[in-house]
Amino acid sequence: MGLFGRRTPRPARQSAEATSVETRPPTDHESPADREASRLWSDGFGRVGTRSLQVLAVVAVITVFGFVGTRLTLVVIPVLIALVLSAAISPLVTFLRRRGLPSLLATWISLLTLVALLSAIVWLVVRAVVNQWDELQDQALEGFDSLQDYVQDLPFDITDEQINSVRESALNFLQSDAVGSGAVAGVSQTADFVAGFFIMIVVLFFFLKDGPAMWEFLLRPFEGHRYERGQRVGTATIRTLGGYVRGTAIVAVVDAVAIGIGLAIVGVPLVIPLSVLVFLLAFIPLVGATVAGILAALVTLVAVGPVEALIVVAIVVVVNQLEGDFLQPIVMGRTLRLHPLVILFALTAGTVLVGITGAILAVPIAASIWRAIQVWDGPDLPARFARQKRSETV
Repeated sequence: MGLFGRRTPRPARQSAEATSVETRPPTDHESPADREASRLWSDGFGRVGTRSLQVLAVVAVITVFGFVGTRLTLVVIPVLIALVLSAAISPLVTFLRRRGLPSLLATWISLLTLVALLSAIVWLVVRAVVNQWDELQDQALEGFDSLQDYVQDLPFDITDEQINSVRESALNFLQSDAVGSGAVAGVSQTADFVAGFFIMIVVLFFFLKDGPAMWEFLLRPFEGHRYERGQRVGTATIRTLGGYVRGTAIVAVVDAVAIGIGLAIVGVPLVIPLSVLVFLLAFIPLVGATVAGILAALVTLVAVGPVEALIVVAIVVVVNQLEGDFLQPIVMGRTLRLHPLVILFALTAGTVLVGITGAILAVPIAASIWRAIQVWDGPDLPARFARQKRSETV
């Protein structure tokens, strides 16, 4: 059955003699060496050793899969992203099919809608950066001048030479080809990104078109309650992934629009790229909103001034507070039922293994695994180890 399998009830123990290896009468085929080995592994220390070996075996298997996954990121990451996206937009495919559209046509419409949306976002960001780059240079230089006047009134001394050095360094960077040379140096990473993107699109297409059939194929070796468990786990995982992505996207759009309006009122350049950045970072729980606020405040400080930067910080704090207290509980519901410490561990592990992509994928994957555990033995019956064994008052 395995670790999470159902166990048949054992008969009640009648007496201590019935369970004691030492008092159990030896059988004809059991040698003294066998009885000694039984006593060795049946005491408390032996049971701990057996369980430790099992844990080490499980850890070894997970380590091997993790090692292989980190070496095949060009395949693993696009497949995971495709799985998450297919869970998010599968309701659209289902809706189109119920409206009478053929499965292939419904899949193409959903996929092309997603690609068009992503392409539009990328085009808006690139266009905004190209059109406002010269303006950003001028505003950055003016911001440095204002900052120089502001720091002169601080209680500690910052010399004009230090300010001028920073100003010249920033000017040289803005007017140099550093960005272009960095892009040339990253040709290999760009090629990997393009290849991964096309792999993701192809896999996403087949997930949307034949996802249920694929899962049924994987469940062919199972029968009875094991097959029912596979159905429950698959349905719960897809619902959790889809609910998380859709809920986070709604929250991210509200954050991006609200903060973008605030940036536009303050007069910050690159409003559209910064708003898109707020949207993307919203998919990283706990730290994403903080990082987005810091970046927006830094751009405001350099391009406009310190007072405006403080206003931007206040806007970000207010929006994030409203999101956390009102919007997120309503939109997300109980989709993400993980302790903040678990989320932090998942973020750390994902970031260490795969980088920023891992930070985005780690939390929904962890949430889906926990949801699968909760329906392991029944629709409302978690796996044995996760069940509540006693009254918990804390």
